[in-house]
Amino acid sequence: MANAASKSVGGRTRAARLEARITGEQKSLIERAAALQGRSVSEFVVTSVQDAAPRAVAEHHQLALSVRDSEAFVEALLNPKPVNDRLRDTVRLYREKAGV
Repeated sequence: MANAASKSVGGRTRAARLEARITGEQKSLIERAAALQGRSVSEFVVTSVQDAAPRAVAEHHQLALSVRDSEAFVEALLNPKPVNDRLRDTVRLYREKAGV
């Protein structure tokens, strides 16, 4: 038998709980926003957080990639790889086609 505190929503059982301490002003604003959208406060908060969480993860991931890419770029500038035959051939072909 399911836990009495669990709710079934869209075929999924919700058993986990999330609590937060907020100011009275924040609560009033959230209640007003939820009412304007015709949702309960819980629905409004869950939807808002569910939308915000993937964005926060993506922003963090993007920042981490930017730092790693910047470090790789600086490393390549400070310690360039030696020019090889393939690069020489590519530059030669470019100059021939570009008329440089």
